[in-house]
Amino acid sequence: MQLDGKNLTTEQLTRIARGEKIAIAPSCKEKMNKSRAFVEKMFQEKKPAYGTTTGIGELASVILSPEDARQFSKKLIYSHAGGYGVPVSKEVARAAIAARINVLAKGVSGVRPAVADFIAEMLNEGVTPIMYPASVGACGDLAPMAQAMLVPIGEGEANYEGERMSGADALKKAGLKPITYEIRDGLAVINGSQLTTGLAALEIEDAKLLLKSAEIAAALSSEALKAVKNAFDDEILQLRGFRGGIECAENLRKLLRGSTILGEPARIQDAYSIRSTPQVLGTVKDAIRYVEDQVTIELNAGADNPLFVPKNTAEGGRYLAGANFQGTPIALPLEMLGQGVSTIAVLSERRLNRLLNPVLNEGLPGFLIEKAGLNSGIMIPQYTAASLVNQCRVYCTPAAIGSIPTAADQEDFVSMGTNTALKTWGIIDKAFAVVAIECLAAAQAAELRMKQEKKNLATGTRAAFNAIRELVPFLAEDRPLYPDIERLVKLLKSGELVRAVEKAVGELG
Repeated sequence: MQLDGKNLTTEQLTRIARGEKIAIAPSCKEKMNKSRAFVEKMFQEKKPAYGTTTGIGELASVILSPEDARQFSKKLIYSHAGGYGVPVSKEVARAAIAARINVLAKGVSGVRPAVADFIAEMLNEGVTPIMYPASVGACGDLAPMAQAMLVPIGEGEANYEGERMSGADALKKAGLKPITYEIRDGLAVINGSQLTTGLAALEIEDAKLLLKSAEIAAALSSEALKAVKNAFDDEILQLRGFRGGIECAENLRKLLRGSTILGEPARIQDAYSIRSTPQVLGTVKDAIRYVEDQVTIELNAGADNPLFVPKNTAEGGRYLAGANFQGTPIALPLEMLGQGVSTIAVLSERRLNRLLNPVLNEGLPGFLIEKAGLNSGIMIPQYTAASLVNQCRVYCTPAAIGSIPTAADQEDFVSMGTNTALKTWGIIDKAFAVVAIECLAAAQAAELRMKQEKKNLATGTRAAFNAIRELVPFLAEDRPLYPDIERLVKLLKSGELVRAVEKAVGELG
């Protein structure tokens, strides 16, 4: 895939994170070269340029000698590689670094094109730097990015063919020779919120998959509970007017089309956890759409400081010092994403409760087991779901308002966007598990309902039921259920459940 600094999407970055190779588009090279020439002109003329001919942060007023300036890039990487924690996954590291390459490809960072090309080649050859995630998200994700950018100069640590080793050994095994950072290169490769943004891109794609999985689970639960399907009528949602709700109701109708279980129930309407599904999940759908728009802007932004914008003038360009590294434009949307995904989990757990409670499940056995008393059925997985929902709520405590000043108060407002991204990652993982537990119970309830009434599931829910039953058999008597939950989480996260259903009914919107 070619990166041009203009057209990268969250879906494309996810593919890169999961192994697709990259290159900088040839169309970018002229602008990158001009930007670099402008940097070198400023250096030769001894003009102050932040992090290039001067120090950084509180030391920005210190002018470096030409000799010191040439060493500064390397020392900058050294000093900033001061993180801590459990390394991010290979997938996350690749997303962050590829996002940074796309910023460099925009041609306003003043980096040598050869540096950006080498970093891309490093990823293509399977060398993935080790990155610790601790970061304040402004000036960018400096500590984790600096740790990663030790590897191109043959230092730091990397993962190669599943083994953690020194950066030097990883490059050698991949057939690559270390490069040298020159003036400006060091700050250019680290000065943006690309760990936050890379994580955000992956989270958006996972959240979209989770949402479709939740709609499928909701449809299967609704059918097992003999829901009043009129609540999903298009005109109801059209009169409200929200795009997400309209789309969600359309998906539910598609999934439930052809059901012989859903007739005309005696009750007038269902509880909110069933009846409000389009309005609630639709709102999450709209939130994901907004967050994706914001992250897409950031993926293709001039997310650097300073900026060296080439111009066709005698001066060579404009030197611009500002704050385009600031992570807040991603941090606040990610707080929304985490809250939206938590809402998916909350709603799913409430449907799960209705499936298990004999007072609420329309004539099914308590805890969905036929020999209750001797057997406890699916009682305890609801405890697990409740615990996971509680964890999601704790993780929704905002990080993006938690600024702690750094750099002797020169950097006196930071985004904490990386912490927001990390906790959102945790929320998504837990929400997948809650929906998987709902799928476990919904399939059990649907099978009991079909036996009870001798009726058939809809085409879409039948496809979901079959996919679940390929991994998890009917619960006739108690057995350990944690392996079933783990298998279903993998089914959801892999996208296999969604693919099986969409093969039967067409793409869900």
